[in-house]
Amino acid sequence: MEVREYVEQVQKNLAAKDPNQEEFLQAVEEFLPSVIPFLEEHPEYVEKNILELILEPERMIQFRVPWQDDAGNWQVNRGYRVQFNSALGPYKGGLRFHPSVNLSILKFLGFEQIFKNSLTDLPIGGGKGGSDFDPKKKSDAEIMRFCQSFMTELSKHIGPNLDVPAGDIGVGGREIGYLFGQYKRLCEYDMGVLTGKPVGFNGSLVRTEATGYGTVYFVKHLLEDRGDSFEEKKVLVSGSGNVAIYAIEKAHELGAIAITCSDSDGYIYDEEGIDLDLLKEIKEVRRERLTEYVKERSTAKYYEGSVWDLETAADIALPCATQNEIDGKKAEILVKNGVKVVAEGANMPSTMDAVKLYFENDILYGSGKAANAGGVAVSALEMSQNAQRLAWTKEEVDSKLDDIMKNIYETCRDTAEKYAEKDNFAVGANIAGFEKVAAAMLAQGLV
Repeated sequence: MEVREYVEQVQKNLAAKDPNQEEFLQAVEEFLPSVIPFLEEHPEYVEKNILELILEPERMIQFRVPWQDDAGNWQVNRGYRVQFNSALGPYKGGLRFHPSVNLSILKFLGFEQIFKNSLTDLPIGGGKGGSDFDPKKKSDAEIMRFCQSFMTELSKHIGPNLDVPAGDIGVGGREIGYLFGQYKRLCEYDMGVLTGKPVGFNGSLVRTEATGYGTVYFVKHLLEDRGDSFEEKKVLVSGSGNVAIYAIEKAHELGAIAITCSDSDGYIYDEEGIDLDLLKEIKEVRRERLTEYVKERSTAKYYEGSVWDLETAADIALPCATQNEIDGKKAEILVKNGVKVVAEGANMPSTMDAVKLYFENDILYGSGKAANAGGVAVSALEMSQNAQRLAWTKEEVDSKLDDIMKNIYETCRDTAEKYAEKDNFAVGANIAGFEKVAAAMLAQGLV
């Protein structure tokens, strides 16, 4: 069977088995064709049917999460953990608490995580988990009770050498703290069982900032490769959580001007540059909506809708919110705005139509597997610090993160040139991530 035929058959088989898992099928559809050039040079992976093996999670866990609200009423949510692939190390990936969470989204995220983690060159496998619980408008006590109930079940399936969850959307230092406290009560004190812990009890400095910083570092090295820099570049950013806030912070440090950020209702356009202190105050301290920003910043305007509908000149776009936020129509606006680089701080924020337009218009594109790997990289560095009972300085962790992102960029660049075409960093990321995982699976006799 020809390689392309094989890949198409694998896709058909998966679509037949999981017809309603749209996000997962989208991630697979984006990934599989891109590794065809590699498979053509390495037919042994086709002979061993490695693709079908890698598309099936090693384990999927679903459980109920009962908890009591402040009024004394009992509520119930669904909890999940998808332990996708452990060829390179213990499962590693975040926990997401959001009403949209379902098995399809977690399988898509876990699948992406396999190759993202592979690109870091750190010994971690891929997984993802979470719940359809919505932490918004919940009291601290309600969130604590939910986290304790969630961990009561999850604790049976994780451990520092088995599965090390971290945070994601809806799960920050507060939630990780509650989860860790419950794990400690049920099992034993093991600081390496979760990452993203508050710094006060063995969390890593720069973990909060890592995904946003890493996305900017990826672009920094891409620009340096072309004799360019962030200096005086106008940057469009979506989102207003950790990834967006710290992407803005690092972009400003490198001389750029980030002029937008967004939440689920609308976006801020501040032509003089986002006031980072004000943004942090509103989102991290007061936990309020972005509409509060314009009340205190005269240069800013607030618009309902998507930030990617904004028509204004810009150089770089950093989508840092959620999946599929940029479709073909919005990608056309980015082209019109003069954007030359798109780097994904979120997971799969660009649809396939959008990605096609990037390439057709010579926009340099860093996919999420590569560009947002900084978060999991520092999570792995936190695991290293925990294992050695060490605490590295902010400067040490930040320097290691920069080095990791430089290596990821260069790996994507060089792999693209070897197997596909120059500057196709998305294909480079897919092939480089896949090659390492597939080789480990064969070496370990998993086929």
